[in-house]
Amino acid sequence: MFKPIYCSFAAMYIVPKIEDWLPITRKEMLQRGWEELDVVLVSGDAYIDHPAFGAAVIGRIIEAEGFRVGIIPQPNWQDDLRDFKKFGKPRLFFAVTAGNMDSMVNHYTANKRLRSNDAYTPGGEKGFRPDYTSIVYSNILKNIYPDVPIVLGGVEASLRRVTHYDYWTDKLKPSILKDSKADILVYGMGEQPLLAILKLLKKGVPFESLNTVPQTGILLQKGKEIPQNKSWRNIELYSHQECLSDKLKYAKNFRHIEQESNRVTAKRIIQKIDDETVIINPPFATMTESEIDASFDLPYTRLPHPKYKKRGTIPAFEMIKFSVNMHRGCFGGCSFCTISAHQGKFIASRSEASIMREVDQMSLMPDFKGNISDLGGPSANMYKMKGKYQELCDQCKRPSCIYPSVCNNLETSHQPLLNIYKKVDAHPRIKNAYVSSGIRYDLLVKDYNIEGDEKIMNEYMRQLLDRHVSGRLKVAPEHTSEDTLKMMRKPSFKYFHSFKQQFDKINQKLEKKIQLIPYFISSHPESKLEDMANLAAETKDMGFHLEQVQDFTPTPMTVATVAYYSGYHPYTLEKVYTARNKQEKLDQHRFFFWYKGENMAWIKRVLKDRPDLIKKLLAKKNKQQDNSKTKNTRKSIKSKRRRS
Repeated sequence: MFKPIYCSFAAMYIVPKIEDWLPITRKEMLQRGWEELDVVLVSGDAYIDHPAFGAAVIGRIIEAEGFRVGIIPQPNWQDDLRDFKKFGKPRLFFAVTAGNMDSMVNHYTANKRLRSNDAYTPGGEKGFRPDYTSIVYSNILKNIYPDVPIVLGGVEASLRRVTHYDYWTDKLKPSILKDSKADILVYGMGEQPLLAILKLLKKGVPFESLNTVPQTGILLQKGKEIPQNKSWRNIELYSHQECLSDKLKYAKNFRHIEQESNRVTAKRIIQKIDDETVIINPPFATMTESEIDASFDLPYTRLPHPKYKKRGTIPAFEMIKFSVNMHRGCFGGCSFCTISAHQGKFIASRSEASIMREVDQMSLMPDFKGNISDLGGPSANMYKMKGKYQELCDQCKRPSCIYPSVCNNLETSHQPLLNIYKKVDAHPRIKNAYVSSGIRYDLLVKDYNIEGDEKIMNEYMRQLLDRHVSGRLKVAPEHTSEDTLKMMRKPSFKYFHSFKQQFDKINQKLEKKIQLIPYFISSHPESKLEDMANLAAETKDMGFHLEQVQDFTPTPMTVATVAYYSGYHPYTLEKVYTARNKQEKLDQHRFFFWYKGENMAWIKRVLKDRPDLIKKLLAKKNKQQDNSKTKNTRKSIKSKRRRS
């Protein structure tokens, strides 16, 4: 395990010098007295030296292990390729990542329209990375430096490690190892496999022998034997060619992929592509508290590289610069979400000490005004939650710990979170610490989380609403249809009703005016047009005027994407309805906006056989409701005036 470099924070902020960032130019490399680098990291994102950005984490780990590392952020791939050559040939390898997002999700909307900005680029400018970034960068590097190994990592590589559906070409694609020509792929959170690779190279192990490192993948050429490991059992998927000719076989593959990604003791996955073989080694165990602390405690400046000052702010950084990520992983197992496929379903939580060190460091930054924007994680309220008896978790292959019910072995106490909130609140330089990550509301509903401690649940809700919500609380019921929710692996909508009742009760008792903001998805597999009409009617009846809505985007490595492409549920192998053409998807999404005048005639036409739904959606509010709304608006205005 690498040793973290702890910074000692005095009562004043020390402005970082240029050498406090990892070098991104040849001049910066030479200023350090280096003639060559051991590792060159190439990233599709701008270089932000902060633990929320993968390239910074990987770079700092390489540095902490004593290697010389530099970063080439967002190189120009359309000119003479000088950016790729500026550091010269690294002694060990190139490390390539598309960045914090899959490049195609970064570039295109659910309707395949080109996005107008890129949150990971200065000024939010688009066009600073290519489509399929990992493949483009890797191929360029292989052409320039054919004898230098490439380690491929990041979300894009991780989620495309075996045969996968690519929504933007509407085709099945083979493992990204095939098209990228990379030598080794690191999937999931990369600290542990990267450290293993570095330690073996330090010992003098040849790069071509790094074929049994856990949580990595390789592509074996024709005639080469599968590396032996007596501790691993193998599972062979249907080949890429079989998947191309038979969608059912592609669907059958995914159950094994998902289960082995989430098991404590997983099998090695093998899949043939023509006369080559993809080998995906089992993952490392979930990071321990000391391991994840070490990653977050590295000497980040917490700032973008100074070269970007004249190009404008970086939106993704502005959003998280005063936030704290307290844990990784998610045991929700939602069928449309890639978090567990990349971060795993078991929660890796930081220690209170590590979290408070970050709070302390952040509070000393010159533009910090006392407000933490988020104390959260992938799901804000999963901190420190894990199995009561690890031996039961060791045997488990459920994709979700809370669907179709909360596992009896899952410890769901919110007390550790309450303790953290109170410690942060007590910090002398913190005025407010908000929770802006979404929470799993079902963990706070006693009827659903039957074995949960109701007293602690209520105390968590009370403290959350009283101290840690700035005005809006985000939750994600996602749909109202039972069939769709079952496909999503989400609880019945009746539990959201229960949650809202509790929310309203506490909100009123605290005399707060916090808004509850529910998220919903249209066009998800098993969602039909009438289901969306029911969703619109039910949420209208609850008083919601929906804004936080999205259309389902099929992304690699999810159950929902497999169902979207194949037409089959990968676990039951039953046929699944999915809105596939553009008009169907637009029509489903349109129901979110029933209140817009241009949609009213359309609603009457498409629901002509459901006059009950037409009435619910288009009926005008009665006078009493209008008066009540006006009264509440006036109260709100008066309250704001008093506060100002």
